[in-house]
Amino acid sequence: MNKENNTKRPAGPPKKPENKRTPKFNFYWLYGVLALVFIALQFTNWGTSPKRIDKGQLIAMLENGDVEKIDLVNREMAEIYIRSEAFERYELTPKNENELNRSLGSTQPQFVYQIGEVSTFEEDVKSVQQGRENPVYINNITRRNWTSDVLGWILPILLLVGLWFFIMRMMSRNTGGAGGQLFNIGKSKAQLFDRNTNVNVTFKDVAGLEEAKVEIIEIVDFLKQPEKYTKLGGKIPKGVLLVGPPGTGKTLLAKSVAGEAHVPFFSISGSDFVEMFVGVGASRVRDLFKQAKEKSPCIIFIDEIDAIGRARGRNPATGANDERENTLNQLLTEMDGFTTNSGVIVLAATNRADILDRALLRAGRFDRQIYVELPDLEGRKEIFAVHMRPLKLSNEVDKDFLARQTPGFSGADIANVCNEAALIAARHNHDMITKQDFMDAIDRIIGGLEKKSKIISPSEKKVVAFHEAGHATVSWLLEHAHPLVKVTIVPRGKSLGAAWYLPEERSITTYEQLFDELVATLGGRAAEEVIFGEISTGALNDLEKVTKQAYAMVTYYGLSKKLGNISFYDSTGQQEFAFNKPFSEKTNELIDQEISVIVESAYKKAVEILQENKEGLTKLANKLLEKEVIFGEDLETVFGKRPWVKEEIPSPQAAIEKEESPEIKTEEPIHDMDTQTTQ
Repeated sequence: MNKENNTKRPAGPPKKPENKRTPKFNFYWLYGVLALVFIALQFTNWGTSPKRIDKGQLIAMLENGDVEKIDLVNREMAEIYIRSEAFERYELTPKNENELNRSLGSTQPQFVYQIGEVSTFEEDVKSVQQGRENPVYINNITRRNWTSDVLGWILPILLLVGLWFFIMRMMSRNTGGAGGQLFNIGKSKAQLFDRNTNVNVTFKDVAGLEEAKVEIIEIVDFLKQPEKYTKLGGKIPKGVLLVGPPGTGKTLLAKSVAGEAHVPFFSISGSDFVEMFVGVGASRVRDLFKQAKEKSPCIIFIDEIDAIGRARGRNPATGANDERENTLNQLLTEMDGFTTNSGVIVLAATNRADILDRALLRAGRFDRQIYVELPDLEGRKEIFAVHMRPLKLSNEVDKDFLARQTPGFSGADIANVCNEAALIAARHNHDMITKQDFMDAIDRIIGGLEKKSKIISPSEKKVVAFHEAGHATVSWLLEHAHPLVKVTIVPRGKSLGAAWYLPEERSITTYEQLFDELVATLGGRAAEEVIFGEISTGALNDLEKVTKQAYAMVTYYGLSKKLGNISFYDSTGQQEFAFNKPFSEKTNELIDQEISVIVESAYKKAVEILQENKEGLTKLANKLLEKEVIFGEDLETVFGKRPWVKEEIPSPQAAIEKEESPEIKTEEPIHDMDTQTTQ
């Protein structure tokens, strides 16, 4: 698709000027203010509050005959009422007539006295007034403060209810639906992208996926011009499944569809359907398709669909009610059930298609399965071109060269390379990103960060040097081994040394090629035995790789003469849930013997090669100890050119010095990392 078609978009309705939204009135503030006022009223006394007095003042008032009456409230507090003619004596004279009338008509006491023992208080009052004609008697009053009592048991309940609503509101704030409250837990969490939503990703931002884009563009074209296909009797596909390794651009491809289709686009993850409550997943599926039908034609994108699309009945540990299976059943019904969803296309992505339910993959639900593979050489060039747009590059940076140096990298890996190169250039205060910055970024991603400060004894460093030189020597002298690019004994990550190879581009592999790779991988341990007469634990990664590859040769590829043309590989992934192996114990013993024979034969051949070229191995190891890093031309200096290689393969360092890209026909890398282990 040319640039004009990618950039030209149909004119949509003019956007309305954005008005600043005035904040809505929240009733929670009103409730809070009322509660504060209600509480404040309980602690606020209106008018003149009674004055507290002590025992001596009370006795003086009784002796003078100024007390009109005494009310003992709840046998705790004594309220003292003064005669009106004694107001002036206690400075209680009102300032005006209104206040005088209010004071005379008020039932509020003028003084209060906090008693101790009731019997003692009564005796004191009686003894002071002994012999008086009209003594003041104590009135016992039981008074209940209904407001405080009601508030005492209602307020804690209100606080608990308010706290519960606050917690549930915070838990379900972003759950979608109207308001995101608890009662909307069955609503769909899908994010809607429509013509008013600015989606900047288009098809021109997706590189290296030309075959996948062809089918995706057809889906978008069907939504834009349905009459072009319907007039011939064609029907729109109901579902498109994107399958591929992680980082290959499946989600990016879906984003480009959202930016190009100009129709409502619902985006949701497979894990958003799964909830701890029973029936929530199926409810969200129903709500999602209900919204999609209302806005059809539209697209629903389900990322990581394997979270709910796993084959049913494979997990025997589940109970009678499996929420994931209920969600999958509802999804199957919505995609192709009794009622049809015309105008709704389901776009899904996964990297575990082997575990999906067969009913989900059948035609009528997912009509198309698009395999998004790792990019080839041309694809990596296009991906580098996309990610280099915002970078400030020097003239020596060549995307063709970088594409050859990154075989087996996914689109996400290449994006990481570009970002790491920019960070490394900034770390070294470069004005522009150079080719060496990109090479350092590739080494950083493959092998990890260099640890030049790691303390290694001279004897250990010598062992590591001969170990890595053994890998390089064997791989250089074998016809089918991958050519070496770079060897280093600088510690990176968990490894003490590393070697980088550029394999040939091939689709099928023979027994000889696999066997030579085993020999080259065991070259490190063989070098230790040839030079030092003993072996170490530094070949852990090599042994792991060799064991897995030999097992695959015997059990998967049928490359064992004794076992014959038999493969126990299961592409459906059902062996994960099997309790028994698909072969007998006798066959298991035969497999173990064949693996041992292959590995020992490869090791024996590696030892023989290194014994015949012991002098060259020593020269190469000494040069590695001196420089710490050697390249392909150093091996050519020691051993000469490889006779079966028609084309010279320069190293990245040589290409940087010549400022031109080498012609390397490579595809997938084999990274050899020797890991130091402690027993």
